[in-house]
Amino acid sequence: MPEPMEHVLTGLRVLDFTRALAGPTCTRMFAELGAEVIKVESSPNGDLTRRISKIRNERSLYYVQQSLGKKSLCVDLRDPRGMALIAALVPKVDVVVENFKPGTLAAMGLGYERLREMREDIILCSISAMGQAGPLATLPGYDFIAQGYSGVTSMIGDAGGTPYIPPVGIGDVSTGVHGALAVLAALRHRDRTGRGQHLDIGLLDVYYHCNEVTVHQGSGSDGKLKPSRQGPHLNYLCPAGVFKANNGWVVIMAFLHHWKDLCAAMNRPELVDDPKFGSDAGRLANRPEVVTLLEDWLATFPDRDSAVKMMQQHQVPAAPVLSIEETLTHPHLVARGTVRTIEDRIAGRFQIPGMPLKFSEFPEDLPLEAPTLGQHNAEILREWLGQSADEIAALRTANVLHEDAV
Repeated sequence: MPEPMEHVLTGLRVLDFTRALAGPTCTRMFAELGAEVIKVESSPNGDLTRRISKIRNERSLYYVQQSLGKKSLCVDLRDPRGMALIAALVPKVDVVVENFKPGTLAAMGLGYERLREMREDIILCSISAMGQAGPLATLPGYDFIAQGYSGVTSMIGDAGGTPYIPPVGIGDVSTGVHGALAVLAALRHRDRTGRGQHLDIGLLDVYYHCNEVTVHQGSGSDGKLKPSRQGPHLNYLCPAGVFKANNGWVVIMAFLHHWKDLCAAMNRPELVDDPKFGSDAGRLANRPEVVTLLEDWLATFPDRDSAVKMMQQHQVPAAPVLSIEETLTHPHLVARGTVRTIEDRIAGRFQIPGMPLKFSEFPEDLPLEAPTLGQHNAEILREWLGQSADEIAALRTANVLHEDAV
């Protein structure tokens, strides 16, 4: 059996200059997989997310969720002595991950060419809103800024109404995972060739990659098709969307070959080959009638879940629209660790999203904790850089190092 803290990436060392969500997602994936991740935090306040979601004992649950297993090194990055510590760490790591505005890392004296001088085969993963190059590259940006440019926002909301943004970090999290994939590919390339490289991972690129049919519909039809938001229903398959049930909502995806299964669930076999409803094209052309048909049928059930159960018994892809509260105790989500309960030494016991990657050789989550600010200053300087207790104490006295009391 593996050692308690061993996992698939044990031995990998990552220097983490990330803040907010996209970058921290990338480096959290590495920490969850056993890599040693040093999170560099700027003195005196550290990651900006330490100041949000402070629900219990002044501890940011946001920070805890994104920083499990990371080691916090809090230094004054404006002090040459602080930057000298960072420079001394670079030759000892395999990967550097950052999500500053493009050009910021270079301005700090840690651009890719400078990093290569410190370690020739270094891998630098730069995550940004718009990418490292292009007319928009230097603009400040967050998830929803990139989403707006990607066309994705234009597809969310009621037809003809105001576009919506989803209150979840789809773009940030997806970009972090794409960044982790790129790093693993670069590590494989380095294993074969001995060469490192600079990775450019942009939120906008990742969001645009999520356009399932919209881009090719608009382009392939020479503009005749104009993809647009359709509210709770897809605009290219039917029925596919959110439908009202008693005491809740359900998602039904009963298009193509699933239509016959839905007809069986409704005990309406005559609709399978109905001239109006027997094809996706026909159902799309008559979508308001399809919606009425389904919602009238759903209204015959006492509640949302009984309607979903009937459809699932007939192999219809259907799901209840669960609230966040309902997800916390859902048997499937709990059984798989999709909902993960953690114990933080300051904030106590609460639930966060679990690690989505599952490995047969490592079936258990690593027992990871999130660090306090500067918690690992002495450990990193002593074990990685060979500094003495007196040298570390002098850096503390000079305010080059900062550590929060627990």
